[in-house]
Amino acid sequence: MTEPPGPLDYLHRWPIRAWLLAVVVFLYAPLITLMAFSFNVSKRNIVWRGFTLDWYRAAFQDSDLIAAFGNSLTIAAVSTLVSVALGALTALLLWRFRFPFKAALEGALGLPIVVPEICMGVAMLVFFTQILPWPTTLAWPLNLGAIIISHISFSFSFVAIVIRGRLASFNRELEEAAKDLGAGEWRIFWDVLVPHMRPGLLAGALLAFTLSLDDFVITFFTSGPDTTTFPIKVYSMVRFSVTPEVNAASTLLIVLTVALTAVALRFSGGAAAAIEAGEGL
Repeated sequence: MTEPPGPLDYLHRWPIRAWLLAVVVFLYAPLITLMAFSFNVSKRNIVWRGFTLDWYRAAFQDSDLIAAFGNSLTIAAVSTLVSVALGALTALLLWRFRFPFKAALEGALGLPIVVPEICMGVAMLVFFTQILPWPTTLAWPLNLGAIIISHISFSFSFVAIVIRGRLASFNRELEEAAKDLGAGEWRIFWDVLVPHMRPGLLAGALLAFTLSLDDFVITFFTSGPDTTTFPIKVYSMVRFSVTPEVNAASTLLIVLTVALTAVALRFSGGAAAAIEAGEGL
């Protein structure tokens, strides 16, 4: 039996707890303040005048803001679908096969993650203006194509790394057993590999969706006057003044991002544990 912690143990622990509390306050106090002042009656964020939901009503009645949010959701949805497909195939290629320059491909896969976003944004700007001029008169949502391609270029790397990590725990004996039972390559892929990859697919999809929805820098360089996204719209509102309507719009984006992140963590943790428990039976 372990002995209960004594007074000296608590004495040694309190500096660590105090430091942890200070870090949490430093990280989340600005966000909490922004969310709190989104309910402020006064237009001035430095003075609290009372509680109201008028700024959220104003945000939902702002047609430009709603259109920008629709653009962001469309871009995030399309880029997520393509990123998951490319990321899954890339992860499977790097996990299963050996081929020349495999190490170079693995290194190139991490470039969109480590390269500063400002560099990616400038590169995309040059690409879509000089090398592959993207038409700006296309009908919606085709006019969002440049932004979608840009988001895919960095999102699929995150998806591939997540799925590659999941495949590292795969037991190859399951493939041999499926072959002994007469299953073909496609049957093995859909019935053996895909169920094992499912937590990584879900986590990667939610991660790609969140990254695309929140992206500002790369979108700023690839968007046009008729392709405004939600972060770009919020930035244009902040340039004039930080009003409670801006706080309300930012709060909605924060809540959506946190919810998607929580779901991603839930799927990547809980689903993986469930599948591993089933494999052990």
